[in-house]
Amino acid sequence: MISIPHLRENYDEILIAFKKRDFDAKNIIDNLLNEDKNRREIQVKLDNKLFESNQLTKEIGKLYKDGKTNEANKKKSLSLKIKNESKNLVEKLSNCEQIIKELQYKIPNIPNIRVPNGKSSTDNKIVFESNKKNKSSVGLTHWELAKKYNLISFDLGSKISGSGFPVYIGKGAKLQRALINYFIDFNTKEGYEEIQVPLLVNSKSATSTGQLPDKDDQMYHIAKDNLYLIPTSEVPVTNIYRNTLLNLKQLPIKMTSYTPCFRREAGSYGSDVRGLNRLHQFDKVEIVRIENPECSYDALNKMLNHVKKLLHSLELPYRILNLCGGDLGFTSAITYDFEIFSSAQNKWLEVSSVSNFETFQSIRLKLKYKDINGKNQFAHTLNGSSLALP
Repeated sequence: MISIPHLRENYDEILIAFKKRDFDAKNIIDNLLNEDKNRREIQVKLDNKLFESNQLTKEIGKLYKDGKTNEANKKKSLSLKIKNESKNLVEKLSNCEQIIKELQYKIPNIPNIRVPNGKSSTDNKIVFESNKKNKSSVGLTHWELAKKYNLISFDLGSKISGSGFPVYIGKGAKLQRALINYFIDFNTKEGYEEIQVPLLVNSKSATSTGQLPDKDDQMYHIAKDNLYLIPTSEVPVTNIYRNTLLNLKQLPIKMTSYTPCFRREAGSYGSDVRGLNRLHQFDKVEIVRIENPECSYDALNKMLNHVKKLLHSLELPYRILNLCGGDLGFTSAITYDFEIFSSAQNKWLEVSSVSNFETFQSIRLKLKYKDINGKNQFAHTLNGSSLALP
């Protein structure tokens, strides 16, 4: 979420920045600022009415004390009128605040200056490539290998749950477990604290990290309990610090977590989603950081280097893409995708996204720290896959 003072003070620059996303923000920001002006006017009226009501209450008390009952009763009628007017103003203020919140939730994060221009994934900028992909050794696709050696059954998963829910068997299951341990151990050696979190979150948690309302249709929802299956451990891990005021000495906070992830991924068909390419349930190890804003882009570089070292240790050819504005996630200020090359599919496949959200999540989370001058400031949040297993 973007703060209203920031929108007001940097209006022209923000409209220009949103052009990177191909997002016409003018109408929605204008409506938001007008509604906020209306809110402030109502608040002033309400404050005046409450002050008037308090003064009148004191006068009435004094009149009764002085035995001036008739005069006090007249004032009491006026007091009741003011209280009714205050009640109406409170309702107007509440409605206004709800409209403001709904408008704020529709505005994506402001792209960082380093985000390239572009409208789709074809405009993403390659910023690093480890080594040349080997086209001569094609080999088998992963779904052919899985079938040949009985590692993964997509048919059993479909039988039990539906498409997009694979069953790992024997060495396939052992490989999953080994990779999870390897990734977690790799992360903890770099100072990330291991966290185990719930797989179900409430709507407040999903809203605080930006999944709701933007990605409501992509999340599995348990209506009876109003709980959501997590699309990534970033959601519960980051929400550990919701409504928290941190001491500057506590920063940075570095966490890692393994969880299954659940995504509806509706409307995708064909070779791009065959086998493990896109699943409704998959395993992922995540790294999350909470940072002093002055240090967050240094932290982002450290996260990128961390994932690079992890992929290098697996001896896999990979590249890093700086996502363009049109391909940038709703909550992200900047995102770098890591892709490994599949010679059998002859394509690059995403294995990690590393993002800086700046204050977009922390404003929703009400996650602050006390700076060197003792002033409360919003922290920066970052996260990355380290790694996604499929």
